[in-house]
Amino acid sequence: MHATPHPHPHSHPQPHPVIVVGAGPTGLLLAGDLAAAGVPVTLVEKRPSGISNLSRAFGLHARSLEQLDARGLAEPLEAVGRPLDQLRFFHLSLDFAALPSRFNHVLVLPQYEVEKVLRQRAAEAGVEFRYDTEVTGLSQDADGVTLTVRGPGGTPGELRAAYVVGADGVRSAVRNAVGLPFPGRGVIRSVVLADVRLAEEPAERLTGDSVPGAFAVIAPFGDGYHRVVGWHRGHNVPDSEPVDLDEVKEITRLVMGRDFGMHDPRWISRFHSEERQAPAYRVGRVFLAGDAAHVHSPAGGQGMNTGLQDAANLSWKLAAVAHGRAPEHLLDTYQAERHPVGRSVLRSSGGLIRLAMARRPWTRALRTVAVAAMDHAGPVRRRATGQVTGIGYRYPAPRGAHRLTGVRVPDVRFADGGRLYEALRGGRFALITPQAYEYGAARADRLAVRRWASDRRTTLLVRPDGYAAWAADDADQPAIGAALAAHVA
Repeated sequence: MHATPHPHPHSHPQPHPVIVVGAGPTGLLLAGDLAAAGVPVTLVEKRPSGISNLSRAFGLHARSLEQLDARGLAEPLEAVGRPLDQLRFFHLSLDFAALPSRFNHVLVLPQYEVEKVLRQRAAEAGVEFRYDTEVTGLSQDADGVTLTVRGPGGTPGELRAAYVVGADGVRSAVRNAVGLPFPGRGVIRSVVLADVRLAEEPAERLTGDSVPGAFAVIAPFGDGYHRVVGWHRGHNVPDSEPVDLDEVKEITRLVMGRDFGMHDPRWISRFHSEERQAPAYRVGRVFLAGDAAHVHSPAGGQGMNTGLQDAANLSWKLAAVAHGRAPEHLLDTYQAERHPVGRSVLRSSGGLIRLAMARRPWTRALRTVAVAAMDHAGPVRRRATGQVTGIGYRYPAPRGAHRLTGVRVPDVRFADGGRLYEALRGGRFALITPQAYEYGAARADRLAVRRWASDRRTTLLVRPDGYAAWAADDADQPAIGAALAAHVA
């Protein structure tokens, strides 16, 4: 199913509760969530309809798969991707088999497969797509935001919304329009990417290695093609410099000793990697998500995943405020919760890429020591795995809150045989109790109530994004009622 682009922007501002700018994975998930929650949403995209957003993203980690499972989308993606239970980054090995998640693997698949599923969901939910429409300016007041846009054929126009979310990538027009800086620095130049067929399969399904001044990674998509990522310090050229298959082969041979018979490339590109983060993810009625808010090294495959998790955090909050069920200040928690995660991803991905780029003997020796320490230190390894997969993050909790408040809740089973991430579908909260709780029909569309399958005495209220909003041990009916009134108004 394909969304039909609107032929022209309106010549006069028209009210839209939410406008999302950017039809990559972050924008598609966010727009689809809002529309599914009954919030009219328009998605503005500079690319013409049908133009593939080829990019360097090629995998979904456990936390993103959990978020997609809460939308009924994990299974169709698992059917087209290739699960890997271990990643090896330049002598550092991460084993996902013991992850406390249904998705104890990384799912290798190209970004366009993720976009295809998210686009179909968004269109079916009623998102209005405006392709070939570029944001050229923005102003906001106490009541809303006005976007100036240039539509098909250069047609000028304006769009009006209560809120705008910029999910429009590294060169975000929304971020620039609100005057936010994007501080940081370049990390590495002239990284080559290629999707190719191989005459010879590597010994490991996903492999990466390095030599002084070069590294290469090969990942299988499962459709006969492999993604190859390579870098050679001696060929440090601008992104505009043409790249061909011979260059990709040369780097791979240098690092791995052979090129595995690469042939039939369907895509080859060159890019540079930066580490940048906006100081604020919210300016008034305007929000940033995904690469518009943070960009970092591709090491660890955390970019697309972090953006999807940004969207999952913001969407239910925007929906609750748009429907008048939550106060405006709920939206401030997006910055408080997601900005520290973005900063942590910058550090972890930056550390991985620097391991790969180590050239001097002493830095390579330091890398060897660091990897050996991680191999023998269980807590350090678990922390690294939690960061890369996204399941290790928790959100700040109010002073005096229960110890579980803010933690990611795994996909627990209920007494009726169901599981948490099924109960969260439709953007619902889930209340998990030791015994039956009568809550009436007023919140039936926003709240699922289930009982623990065990004899656990904790009562737990789980947000639509799978994090604990509130918890209490041996809670009575009035305490539960007060928690529901505060969080699920």
